[in-house]
Formats: sequence, structure tokens, C-alpha cells
Amino acid sequence: MSLDAAAETVAEQIRRQQFIEVYAHHDADGIAAGAILCHAMLRAGIRFRLRIREEVSAAELGGEGAKLLCDLGSGMENIPGDTIVVDHHLVRFDGEFHVNPRFADIDGDSELSAAGTAYFVAQKMGDNRDLAGLVIPGIIGDRQEIKGKNLEIFNEGIGNGIILPARGLTIPGRDMTERWYLATSPYLSGISGEETVIADLIDQAKGENGTRLDTLISLAVLQVAPQTSADSLQAIYGDTFHLEREVIEDAHALTAVIDACGKSGHGELGAALCLRSSRDLVQAWEIARQHRMKVITAINTVQPIQGSPGIYEVQDTSLASDIADVLARDRVHTAPVLVYARRGEMCRISARCPGGADADLGLLVRELATACGGNGGGHHRRAGATIPCSQIPVFAKGWQEALVA
Repeated sequence: MSLDAAAETVAEQIRRQQFIEVYAHHDADGIAAGAILCHAMLRAGIRFRLRIREEVSAAELGGEGAKLLCDLGSGMENIPGDTIVVDHHLVRFDGEFHVNPRFADIDGDSELSAAGTAYFVAQKMGDNRDLAGLVIPGIIGDRQEIKGKNLEIFNEGIGNGIILPARGLTIPGRDMTERWYLATSPYLSGISGEETVIADLIDQAKGENGTRLDTLISLAVLQVAPQTSADSLQAIYGDTFHLEREVIEDAHALTAVIDACGKSGHGELGAALCLRSSRDLVQAWEIARQHRMKVITAINTVQPIQGSPGIYEVQDTSLASDIADVLARDRVHTAPVLVYARRGEMCRISARCPGGADADLGLLVRELATACGGNGGGHHRRAGATIPCSQIPVFAKGWQEALVA
């Protein structure tokens, strides 16, 4: 089925409802996807309740009433067949009301996020072109490229004056010091979290008319180059996006704030920002600051498990995904990275593939998690799982054997 036809099927099913329970994944892409469809439902007169979740169980989706999953659900086999799913992950769910770019041979890893998929559904529900800006956090958050269907939405957003592209610093923050101090995407070893170092760099870059950005970037690159990947150095400066309709107009900043809110257990604040409420904006920025500082502190102390190179344990499940991203993207690694954290008797796993390495992590993590009595899946280069902590040694052994094979 084409993406257009699947989006129409899902949109029509949503339009039939008077009330929908909406569950959205707790990262930037999931929150943006959920917000896009909630905007569309609000305009169509459909009542809803939006909940931001790390994961959702089949038990929660039983009973009467329509359920809509955003950036969740494609990888689940045991959920009710009438569940509405808007996702872009590897597919196991075979329900009727399911839109996923992979069905149309579109690369869900790089060419269309859950937010982008939600945008196509929203457009089938009415004129929702002003929501194109909310697709950008999905692209940035899931590290996708502006090509294919993403490019189609991007160009439409530019044409309608919703997205204004430019070039500049991509590291988010409210001022120059905060941008460097809280840098986690990319993480800049020796600069992130180092207030004195940052103050010295900014002082050295001062010119007659203020801070010279080119000088500051050059000094920063020289500072971090020995421990940072080339791709991360290049990511400091690049394409930026001004989102005309959003409460945080810098797309990289909006992405960072809603992502941190979601992963810190304050997804309602991230969702509120995407629903264009600025009431709690100061609080949301503070949550983002605290979350990113926790990531920086953890990165500075994390060590691989003895005898298991590339496998790391962290103490906070809310940090596992971001730490895996940093280790695989910003540190110099040649093999996939596995990070896990304990929450009671269950462990949350995040797996990432660094640039230059190739492994189908989504399939591998799903198979290993299932064998360990858990569940998992995701993308080709980024995946996650939840398994009993007692099974971590079994999972780690299978992980290492698969990567060597």
C-alpha cells in the first residue's frame, strides 16, 4: 500500500472517533508526532487524551475505545488488531489501521520519521500545513536526513513560510555560554560542562564587534579534536531551521527541550510546547538543562563493563539512550555500542551503530530480547529493548557473538 493510501485509511479511522486515547513515545520524534495528530484532532472536533510513554504494553490497549500509538506499535505483535499505529520502526504489527513508510519502501531510518508520517495523516484530516515545522524535531531527534519524503515536507514548509532555513551553530541553548556548556549533541569532550574552559574560549574569540563565531568554532575544534569523531566536529556548525509557528523557534533548541522533557518523565511539558503553549517554557528549559548536565556527568565517568568492550552500564534509565548516542556518535568507536540501565527487575537497553560500522541492530536486538523474555526492536542503526536484568549476561553474550560473526 502506498504511503498516501495508508495515511488516508488511518485518517479516516481517526475521523470516525469521538474520543481517542493517544500514546506517544517519549523522545522528540514521538512527542512531535503525537502533537501533530492532536492538533489535527482538535481542529476536527475529536476529543483526545495524550500520554507520553517510554513504552506501552498490550494490556493497556485492551478494552473499549480507540487507541492511537505514535512512534510506537509497529514492532509489537500482540496488541489489538484495531489499534491505530503511526510509526516508522521495523514492522511486526499487521493491523488494518497502520501507516509506516516501510510499507511503501521508504527508508524509515533516514527518509521519514514518525513526526513526518503523522504529518501525512494530519494532511488527510484537513489543511494542517502549518504543522510542517513540527516535523523538523522528528528529523533532528532521530538523526535523519532531509531527503525523500522529509525533503518533500521541508520544501512545503519553506514554500508556506513555516520553515526558514539558514546556517549557523546547531548546538542548542539560550545564549552562547549555555550552548557550549550543555553540548551533548554533539558532546564535546573537554568543553561540555566546563564553564571555565568555555569562558576562556569565548574571551579568546572576542573581536572589535563582539565574539567572532568562526574563531570560537576553530578554537573549540582544536580543543576537542583528539577525543571526538570527525562527524561530530562537523556537526557543530551546519543547517539550522527557524520555525515560524512554534514557541521555541530554533528547531535544534525545540528538539533538545522536548526530548529532555520526555526522557526526564515530564513529557506533558514537551507536548505542551508542541501544542504551542508557552506557559511552562522556563520550567521546560530548566528540565532540559538538568537532563543534559546529567548526561555530561555520566559520560565523564562511564566505563565499559570489564571484559566486555563496547558494553556499558549506567545508573539512570532516562540517560541510557542519550549516552548510547554520545558514545557511538561522538567518541571514536569502530563497533556498535550497547548501554543498559536497571529499573527494579527490568533493564532498559539502548544500542547504537557508529559511523562506518554496519549492523542490523533492530533485528538483532529484537531477536536477543525475545530470547531473553523481553521485547525490543527499532531501526537499522539505532535500537532498544527491555529485558529482565537477570538476562543481561545472556543478552551481552549473544550481542558479542553476533557482532563477531
